[in-house]
Amino acid sequence: MRILILAATLALAAPTATLAQTGSAPASAPASPAVRAMAAGYKALTVCSALKNAEAAGATRTLESIEANELTGIYPELDGLVRAMPVEVSAGGASVAWDDLMPPRQALWAPGRGCEIMPVGWTGEGGAAARPPVRPDPGFTAGAPSDPAAVAAVVERAFGGGYGAGTNTTAIVILQNDRLVAEAYADGFGPDTPQRTWSVAKSLAGTVIGAAIQRGELDVNAPVAIADWSRPGDPRAAITLDQLMRMASGLTSDTAGNRTDALYFGGVGVDEQVTTWPLIAAPGTRFRYANNDSLLAILAIAPTFADYPPAALFERLGMYDTWAETDWRGNYMLSSQVWSTARDLARFGRLYLNDGMVDGERVLPEGWRAYVSRPSGPQPAGAQGYGATFWLFNTSEGIPADAISANGNRGQYVIIVPSRGIVLVRRGEDPAGKPFDPVAFTREALAALD
Repeated sequence: MRILILAATLALAAPTATLAQTGSAPASAPASPAVRAMAAGYKALTVCSALKNAEAAGATRTLESIEANELTGIYPELDGLVRAMPVEVSAGGASVAWDDLMPPRQALWAPGRGCEIMPVGWTGEGGAAARPPVRPDPGFTAGAPSDPAAVAAVVERAFGGGYGAGTNTTAIVILQNDRLVAEAYADGFGPDTPQRTWSVAKSLAGTVIGAAIQRGELDVNAPVAIADWSRPGDPRAAITLDQLMRMASGLTSDTAGNRTDALYFGGVGVDEQVTTWPLIAAPGTRFRYANNDSLLAILAIAPTFADYPPAALFERLGMYDTWAETDWRGNYMLSSQVWSTARDLARFGRLYLNDGMVDGERVLPEGWRAYVSRPSGPQPAGAQGYGATFWLFNTSEGIPADAISANGNRGQYVIIVPSRGIVLVRRGEDPAGKPFDPVAFTREALAALD
């Protein structure tokens, strides 16, 4: 692990890299073809995205590193299958054999779009071999915390599993008053290494929506335009963009988080599935964290992407090493499938510190930060509340009430504390059942930075 505290360099013991895999014991009965197809899709897409997006960013990943991090401790029903399936990497993507009767699952890379998983049975050609020019990292102004040793202790604890036994921290970046005061990476990761954001993408989606509202293209309180809901008498036509952003659509979600494996790894198009769920509660009356709500919000604003794709916003923010991936039909998967570096996510957080301003230009509507921070409507149980695509620290002792965060699976966190001028980015590849504690991390980091 390399740790850099600006104005003070402190050496920490490097964690030992290992290829040992963790997961559930092998099932007694063979996995069904559907589960094996999903496992193959998971591996093909993950390997493609990790390798090809890193290459486009000017970094290098190895299969050994991906197996030890992204492919360790995943969903129990897929874990053993993913470890056993062979992967082949080509100039244009990655493929995984999974069945004697069916062709391998393929993930293909496209410049500016990252990788996309193709449908089961796909045998077509595709994928781009040429790497686009690597744009230089815009960098940050260097700074130093008032107590470097205290900050270093918090960072060391994060890498050592101090905020959750068995967790796997891969990167920490801390901004204070627009200065980079701490940055650290695990072996095999660095400033130019993109990782999957998982549900941090939902907060990125909310930012894409905010930029469209600033351009005058959307009304957050208006019903969303979903063609499949336009038939007379369909009550889903009343669902607003605001309700989707607040996880209050009232639509069915069959599992916690509404796992959408068929979309993420199965090769099913967003527009084929997410519009089919029925209502089980009146819109605006129930909180239910769901991938579908974010996917529907982005699907509803898709007409704006012809002139203003997500990549254009990322570039405006200096997030040159961020890729919003799509399904094979071109629909953005901005509920999970974004790959980004820790530095780029710090730039994303900085946008909210500055209340939507970039170099004197308003990118987000005035008051947008207050809007996404407002716990309007039904709320989740637990330590954090929910605003509009952001989690809230409004009830966490020792943390300012204006603190918000973008949270993602496997330990992705972008924590923004406007009243303190602080952005905390923690990247991880935490195995299933080994959660990182963002509240304790935030509390201790803020105390060290005081």
